[in-house]
Amino acid sequence: MQNTQNLISKSDLISRDLSWLQFNHRVLDQARKEKRNLFEKLKFLAITSSNADEFNMIRVGSLYNYLDYGNDRIDYSGLRAIPFKNELLAGLKEFGKQQNQLFLDLKPSFRKHNFEIKGYDELTDKQKKSASKYFEKTIFPMLTPMVFDPYHSFPILMNNILIFGVVTKALRSREKKKMSFIQLPQNLPRFFEINEKDKVTFVPIERIVQQHFDRLFKNVDIISSSLFRVTRNGDFTLEESEDIEANFLEEMKKKLKTRKTGRVVRMEIEEGGDPWLIKQLKKRYEIGSENIKVTPDGSLIDFTCLWQIVNHEEFKSFLTIRPKPVPPVSMTDVEHQDMFKILKDRDILLHHPYNTIEPLLDLLEQAADDPHVLSIKLTIYRLAKDSRVVEALLQAAENGKHVSVLFEVKARFDEENNMKQAQRLQKAGCFVIYGVGSLKTHTKLLLIVRKEKEKVNRFVHMSSGNYNEATSKLYTDMSLLSSDESYANDVQEFFNVITGHSMPEEYDNLITAPTQMRKDLIKLINKEGENAKAGIPSGIVIKLNSLQDKDAIMALYEASKAGVPIKLIVRGICCLRPGREGLSENITVRSIVGEYLEHSRIFYFHNGGDPKVYCGSADMMVRSFDRRLESLFIIKDSLLKQQAINILAYNLKDNVNSYEMKEDGEYVHLEPNGESPFDIHQEFYKVKREVIMKAKLFG
Repeated sequence: MQNTQNLISKSDLISRDLSWLQFNHRVLDQARKEKRNLFEKLKFLAITSSNADEFNMIRVGSLYNYLDYGNDRIDYSGLRAIPFKNELLAGLKEFGKQQNQLFLDLKPSFRKHNFEIKGYDELTDKQKKSASKYFEKTIFPMLTPMVFDPYHSFPILMNNILIFGVVTKALRSREKKKMSFIQLPQNLPRFFEINEKDKVTFVPIERIVQQHFDRLFKNVDIISSSLFRVTRNGDFTLEESEDIEANFLEEMKKKLKTRKTGRVVRMEIEEGGDPWLIKQLKKRYEIGSENIKVTPDGSLIDFTCLWQIVNHEEFKSFLTIRPKPVPPVSMTDVEHQDMFKILKDRDILLHHPYNTIEPLLDLLEQAADDPHVLSIKLTIYRLAKDSRVVEALLQAAENGKHVSVLFEVKARFDEENNMKQAQRLQKAGCFVIYGVGSLKTHTKLLLIVRKEKEKVNRFVHMSSGNYNEATSKLYTDMSLLSSDESYANDVQEFFNVITGHSMPEEYDNLITAPTQMRKDLIKLINKEGENAKAGIPSGIVIKLNSLQDKDAIMALYEASKAGVPIKLIVRGICCLRPGREGLSENITVRSIVGEYLEHSRIFYFHNGGDPKVYCGSADMMVRSFDRRLESLFIIKDSLLKQQAINILAYNLKDNVNSYEMKEDGEYVHLEPNGESPFDIHQEFYKVKREVIMKAKLFG
C-alpha cells in the first residue's frame, strides 16, 4: 500500500480516474453545505449516485476490458492495471460509505420537512392496507420469480435494476436450497406515495414486495432474501464495416443490448445479505469483495430515487428559484426580434443560463418558416425531451428547405433517443448523416443559407453546448451567433468535411479536431513560453471540463518553466499536477462546482497584449483531439472578446463555489476569508457592459 502511494505521488501526472473520483467528492460536498436546504442536499446526493453509475459502467468497465483479456496498461499514476484496479475500487467503496453516511445524517430531518421514508412494518394499519392494495393491483402482476437450479439456467439479471435474491427450500424435503431472483419493475416509481394532509410518506416498493413474498413463493421455506443491484460494463466501440450505411443502426442496436447484459463490474447489496447467495454471485460474475458495495441498514441502494422526493409537487418550492435570464450584452431585448436583421448588424455571444437560448431557437424557427431560407445544416449531440430544435427542422423540411443533420447516435446514454429522432427527421425528408465512421461528432455548429434579393447570406451558430433547451438552463455554456462571411466560410468548409470528403489544410477562425487541434493549441501555448523568455508579457487562462492529454500537459509544464503564469479552471478531471517545484510552479488549478454544471470551454492566450480567445466544444483530452470531430472558434469582435475575458475573470474571482487543487491532487474549498462572498452563479445575472470593459486577467 505504501509503495502504491509512493508511485502515485512521484508521478508528474495524475490518474484520470482517481481525479474523477475527487470530482464526485466535490459534488458530494455540495450536499453537506449548510447554506443548502434539505431538498437541495438530496438533489446533489442523487447526482453523485448517477455519476457513480456512469463511471462504473464506462471507466471501470473500460478497465475490465484490459483485465479480462490478460492485457496490461500503465496508468498516469504509474500503476499497472491490477494494482490500479485495487486502488480505484477501494476509493469507490470509501466514496460509497460517505454517501451512505450522509444520507443517514440527513434522515432524521425528514420528518420536520413533512415527509418520511418508511418500511412496511412502520406503517399504520390503514397505510399497510393501502400499500398491500398497490402491491396486488400494480406490482404483483409485473413480477416474475426466476429460479436457478439444475433444470433452469442462471437468469440474465439486468443492469442497474433492484433485484431480490431469495434463498428457498422445499418444506419437509431433503432437497438442497435454491436461489430465485425477482427483478423489480423499472417503469414504476421507486416509492409508493401516501399523501396525507400534513405529510407525505414514501414507502420503497422493495419493502412492499418483501412483505408479500408469500404471494410469490408458496409452500416453500424462505431462508433469506437479499436486495442487490449489479452494474455492468457499458463501454463498447462500434466495429468498422464496409457497408456502414446499411449496417450502422443495426450494429448500434446490438451494442446497446450488450450494455444491458455485459460483464458485471460492481454489485451493491444490503447489509446482512445471505453469505451463500453472495458467494454464488461472486463466482458467477467473477468478482471479488472489492467489487461489492454494502448498503447499511436504514440507507438505500441507488440514491437516484431521491429525485422522486425532490421533484414532488409538495416540495418543488424548496428548490432554488433561479433569476430571470438577462439579455446578452449586444442585445437590448430577446423578445420577438427579427434575428436575421440583428445578425446582419452585429454578432451575439450567448452565455447560458444567464442568457436564454431563445435567440437561437427564434433563429431556427424563423428560418424554418422564412421563404427566403434555402438550407439549414446542423450537428446534434444531445436533445431535450420535447425538442423545439427537432420541430423547427421538421417544419423546415415540410416547407421545402434543404435540411442536413448530422445526428451523433454514439452520444453516450442518448443513443436510443437520438436514433429515434434521426429517423423522424429522415422520414420528413431531411438529409441525415449517422456520425462519421469511428469518430464521434461532438462539435456544435449551425449554418443557415438565406437568399436576400440578389445576394446569398449565411448565418452561423457555434457553441460549447448542445442544442438542448433543457440543459441550457442548467449548464453554463457559450455560443456565438454571427453573419460574418469569414465564420460562414469556415463552418461551411467544416460541414463539407463532416458530410463529404474534404480535407482542408486550415481555417481562418476555427481550430478543429482530429487533424489540427492538439498541434494548434500546443503552438499557442509554446508562443506564450517564447514571449516569456523574451521578456514580453505572457499568460494563459483556460476553462474547460477536463484536462487529460499528455502532450498538452507537457506543453503547459514547459510554458510554466519558461515563466508563463497559467491559470486553469477545470471542472472535472485534471491530470496536470500544479505547483510542483521545478515543473509547474506557475500553474494554478481550480474547480468550480455549484448550482450550475460548468460546461464552457474558453482558451485565453495573452499574445503580447493582443489576446486571442477561443471557445467551443472541445476539452483537452485524447478523445477530443484524436477520436472526435471538434471545433474551437476565435472571438473576433472586441466587445464579445472582452465579455469572454470577463467570464474568465469572474471564474477566478469566485470564492463560494471554487476548490483549489493542491500539488498532491487533493482539493481545498476556497472561502471568502474576510472578503465579500462572490458567487458567479449569482453575479453573472448582474453583469453590466461597463464592468466587462474593465475586466483584466493579468496586469
